Amino acid sequence: MIKRTIFISSDAYLRTKHKQLIIDFADKEKKPASIPIEDIGVIVLEAYQMTISLNLISRMLDNNVAIITCDSRKMPQGLMLNLEGNTLQQERFKAQINASIPLKKQLWQQTVKAKIRNQGQLLGKFQILPAYKSGVPKNFEEWRNSVRSSDPDNLEGRAAAYYWKSIFSEYIPGFVRGREMPPPNNLLNYGYAILRAVTARSLVASGLLPTLGIHHHNRYNAYALADDIMEPYRPFVDKIVYRIVAVKKDTQDFQLTKALKADLLQIPAMDVKIDGEISPLMIAMQRTTTSVSRCFEGFQRKILYPELK
Repeated sequence: MIKRTIFISSDAYLRTKHKQLIIDFADKEKKPASIPIEDIGVIVLEAYQMTISLNLISRMLDNNVAIITCDSRKMPQGLMLNLEGNTLQQERFKAQINASIPLKKQLWQQTVKAKIRNQGQLLGKFQILPAYKSGVPKNFEEWRNSVRSSDPDNLEGRAAAYYWKSIFSEYIPGFVRGREMPPPNNLLNYGYAILRAVTARSLVASGLLPTLGIHHHNRYNAYALADDIMEPYRPFVDKIVYRIVAVKKDTQDFQLTKALKADLLQIPAMDVKIDGEISPLMIAMQRTTTSVSRCFEGFQRKILYPELK
């Protein structure tokens, strides 16, 4: 069953009763809302004047709910996850910690290949730039096929530079991708934060440590493995943002309204193709992180990543 993504932007008191999330709104004209905790996968808490009971937090973590909190700009800031997400957690921690350098390099090679493939397919899908009218750009196919173990040639970076130069070029000439850069970077940041939470949640459920990456290794990054594994999924977020840009066109319309947030909060439920089957992204992500765990344990050699169609 696909888990729900819940977004709460109104001042409220959040508590639990009979295994339900109970939302008592500060505005007494609004009736209290009730949601089964077992149905929730991700919850985004935006309102500053919000109170939440520890009992509710505990019950949500027991059900592996990813809890996202927002800052004063109403952008995702914090992420809370369950520390014990799998019955075989200790064994999988050991396998992950003891993974060899060659294995990590091979897994990163697979990850970069899948990311470049999906970036190229997105450019081809929307026929961005005249050169892409025939489908997937040939340069992306060449880069993907040329990625070596650990990507020492940084083909990921080369593809990314070309990709960001191209993707919004029809509507936003000179677009530059950067966290603090002008819109629609704000939409991308928001979407990636949701994707990161989904990825980290799935890694915990698969008995893995989100902190220990296969490529990302910043000492201050608590979710390095999540940042690794979400890379091939990023173009699915880009796909939603591209459609928003294509409709609105004017960067003045790219402020994060509730309507645009609602579009981006559909990311966990959007359909993706993985292993020849159509699946909601959240379920596909669980298949991906399970395959990562099996690679660490030596049961398989390839990570199962989705393909953008």
